Amino acid sequence: MDEVLKIENLVAEFSTNRGMVAAVRGVSLRVPKGKTLVVLGESGSGKSVMLRSILRMTPIGSRLSGTICFQDEELLEKSDKEIQAIRGNKIAMIFQDSLSALDPLYRVGAQIEETIMAHQKVRRSQAKEQVVELFRKVGIPSPQERAKVYPHQMSGGMRQRAVIAMALACTPELLLADEPTTALDVTIQSQILHLFKEIQAEYGMSIIMVTHDIGVAAEIADEIAVMYAGRIVEFGSMKQILSSPAHPYTKGLIAATPRQGHKGRLVTIPGLPPSIANMPTGCAFAERCPEAQPACSKQTPAFVLLNPWQRAACIRLPETQSKIDLEIAY
Repeated sequence: MDEVLKIENLVAEFSTNRGMVAAVRGVSLRVPKGKTLVVLGESGSGKSVMLRSILRMTPIGSRLSGTICFQDEELLEKSDKEIQAIRGNKIAMIFQDSLSALDPLYRVGAQIEETIMAHQKVRRSQAKEQVVELFRKVGIPSPQERAKVYPHQMSGGMRQRAVIAMALACTPELLLADEPTTALDVTIQSQILHLFKEIQAEYGMSIIMVTHDIGVAAEIADEIAVMYAGRIVEFGSMKQILSSPAHPYTKGLIAATPRQGHKGRLVTIPGLPPSIANMPTGCAFAERCPEAQPACSKQTPAFVLLNPWQRAACIRLPETQSKIDLEIAY
């Protein structure tokens, strides 16, 4: 299957008063064409940083290393001008907060027109027509009138649809979505996920979606990568990961998810994720893991290939299974 994106050993470091610290530590992923990869994990696990690193949208002073190969082009080697030509055009991003993603001083339609005109040789009148059609496509009622309003005049669900319209303006090959359903009610969330499926079917684009919501992953994912403390700890098909999780962290996330018919208290994962400025040796999850052994705090686990659809990094997994290098998560 053709790959749209291939990431190998990605490291994202930030400058602090303690020196350079890594928020993403050796992530490797591959995204097939036309498929959806969901990256799961708690807040602070490095999901959003990994997503922003793809488009080199990390703060000044940060440092990226490794390989980010998009359609056989190495993104980390491109100039700022070359990356700007890719952002919003070949690779688009939907940010978590739709209100902050839109400039409050400009009408929503005008902002999308600028995106279209930045990457396509069209007149403003043509761009206006495209905006109306995009609004109609993403389910915004009265699209001509809505294009003239300011962001604060839209509901949260309508703003999110407008942000999706902006991301689709140049029909990208890869769509990056950073928790796009956060702060939306369940009904609107379901509508947005359904919209993603329709868009993907129409354009054949690939999607990487970051979320902490197991329900969202179950609804839209083809494959799931579970991220903890800047690393991928488990990877596999959606059905395999959610039905037969192997890593203790993945098991904890699923056990903490409310389910229909469940009675009693939910199981929680004790403690908090480690600070990126004070990362423990060995397995970063060891201090919170109910299955931890003394060796877990000393040995960095390699990935174990459990079956053709699943692999995980844990020293407690069967020694008889073939192991693969930690840098190759897929």
